[in-house]
Amino acid sequence: MAEIVYPPVIALAKTMFRVLDMRIRVEGAEHVPNEGAAVLASNHVSYLDFIFCGLGAQPANRLVRFMAKKEVFDNAVAGPLMRGMHHIPVDRRAGEAAYDQALAALRSGEVIGVFPEATISRSFTVKEIKSGAARMAAAAGAPLIPMAVWGTQRMWTKGRPRALGTRHLPITILIGEPLHPTAEQDPNEVTAELRTRMAALLDEAQRGYPETPAPDQTWWQPAHLGGSAPTPEEAAALDDR
Repeated sequence: MAEIVYPPVIALAKTMFRVLDMRIRVEGAEHVPNEGAAVLASNHVSYLDFIFCGLGAQPANRLVRFMAKKEVFDNAVAGPLMRGMHHIPVDRRAGEAAYDQALAALRSGEVIGVFPEATISRSFTVKEIKSGAARMAAAAGAPLIPMAVWGTQRMWTKGRPRALGTRHLPITILIGEPLHPTAEQDPNEVTAELRTRMAALLDEAQRGYPETPAPDQTWWQPAHLGGSAPTPEEAAALDDR
């Protein structure tokens, strides 16, 4: 398919990274295949995560087609960009259409990006995840690659003001070894293993992060590491509201 929009958007993003002098660490990029289908499954802590997850596939020269909620495509500014980059809209009331579109893209050799938690995690831990990524990978015979991003929540996350101009910000992107689910495997078991791997990568990213929050900025650190972010139980209650 014609790539008119995606390359300029990537170039603009990389320019902004340089202008802001962001300290971006990518590890495990070798797990993203140079060709053929793959499903990237990442945790979700920021509205900007898709930008950085896509960056993790850049060493392999791959463009990632992300599954994102339909409301983003309805936005007057973001919508044309999302469609131009051939991302996939997800209508939560009719999710099978998005699943079928993503599966067709995988079968044509594309890389699909998924946030299986479905929403941003306010606790900055990995929530329970959906089985769609495992089912897609198995149906397409594609590797299922766990990822974790950390640091992006400091720029823009749920319930916090944007800080898009933050300079010198460390961002960590970790990519783990792929799973290779098959149609014979229970997708729930594969999903449980995927969540375990995502959580391990996120914990590694958090514990190895080169900065600790200032006393008035502990909101961006998870509670189990001494921060003031909501616990998973508190976050679930907030989501229910």
